[in-house]
Amino acid sequence: MWLRLRQIALVAHQLAPVAQDMHDVFGLEVGYRDPGVKAFGLENAIFPVGNQFIEVVAPIRQDTAGGRYLERRGGDGGYMVICQCDDHRPRKQRVDQLRIRKVMESDGHEYSVMQLHPRDTGGSFLEIDFQKGGEDVNGPWEPAGKDFHKAIRTDVVRGIAAAEIQSPDPKDLAERWSRIIEIPVKSDKAGNPSLSLENATIRFVKDLDGRGEGLGGLDLIAVNRARALDTAARLGKRAADGTIHVCGMRMNLIDA
Repeated sequence: MWLRLRQIALVAHQLAPVAQDMHDVFGLEVGYRDPGVKAFGLENAIFPVGNQFIEVVAPIRQDTAGGRYLERRGGDGGYMVICQCDDHRPRKQRVDQLRIRKVMESDGHEYSVMQLHPRDTGGSFLEIDFQKGGEDVNGPWEPAGKDFHKAIRTDVVRGIAAAEIQSPDPKDLAERWSRIIEIPVKSDKAGNPSLSLENATIRFVKDLDGRGEGLGGLDLIAVNRARALDTAARLGKRAADGTIHVCGMRMNLIDA
């Protein structure tokens, strides 16, 4: 029974500047804009990163869940960790067994969604979805539309290797997520508790920036590290330690 990291959602006050940063710094192109998110008071842009995706959403009206999240975390930042599974039924049974509330749930012939309540999961929104054709790692992904392959660019980065969730108590939060997705907690090279999915890692770290618990960083697999770092420096988005800051996130470039 496998589980992949397929999509990361970020939330921003304004979509256009972040979309431009994603293009300029990481060489990514918009593969899809979902008109359906308008029902939630949002607009979005979805960027393919190899066979994974980074989505950026932004409020287009007052009093939206995304807007409240921006206020709670003090600005742009991480929003959702969206995973793809090969069998939805046992995942749903596990969530029900743990009495975790669901924010959204729908079952379709091709695609099914299970979005969990962040007050029950902690850390961020955690979503576990099923996509027919998922045996192919480069296969379809309904949230990204039908033509996302045309927008894939891997000149600068080619994948998401890790999501970094910060918390006052990383070990406790890692154990909570471990119980939900049924993957044991291990320690990475830096001693951080982590969960190893089929294609990526979810890493739990101490909250050191004062923004509280939430999705705070990504590890991106670099193809052209120098280009990304040079562009980030020119735009004032490169930190002294080489981390790139886009949409309130710490973007770490790692080797393939």
